[in-house]
Amino acid sequence: MKRNFIKPLIIMTPKSLLRAEFASSPAEDFTKGGFEEILGAPKAGPASKMKRIIFCSGKVYYDLLNYRTTHKIEDVAIIRIEQLYPLAQAKLRAMVKPFPKNARFVWCQEESQNMGGWTFMEPRLRAMFKTEVAYAGRNASASPAVGALTIHKREQAQLISEAFSIE
Repeated sequence: MKRNFIKPLIIMTPKSLLRAEFASSPAEDFTKGGFEEILGAPKAGPASKMKRIIFCSGKVYYDLLNYRTTHKIEDVAIIRIEQLYPLAQAKLRAMVKPFPKNARFVWCQEESQNMGGWTFMEPRLRAMFKTEVAYAGRNASASPAVGALTIHKREQAQLISEAFSIE
């Protein structure tokens, strides 16, 4: 569409990911590809050995992937849901299908429990897969941020660790 005015490009991303090489896409993804509602992380091991599936959305994915890599965890799959609504249920079911039926489901988010995707996704995941979904994230809060960087970093490290260990 040709316009006679300049429209700015608005990118909704944290500054930490703006120039991060690991968060960039090749040009072909923009010219030949399309928007992917759901993305799987690179496999850590065979699908049949996965004991846990972590669902997430947004920046926390990179923290989860880094934790899994540095701790050499091979029995956890990470699925990134980039479009919460409308939820691409058929694609999500197909992505979960290769994993064992008794795999533990976890939703991880860095937002407070009463914010972010948890309250929307938990009932949908539970209904789709007929299993309980554990929550790994910050406690409910009236404020979207704790206000102190050291507390934020401590909570972030705790919720990432919890995503891999919560029962």
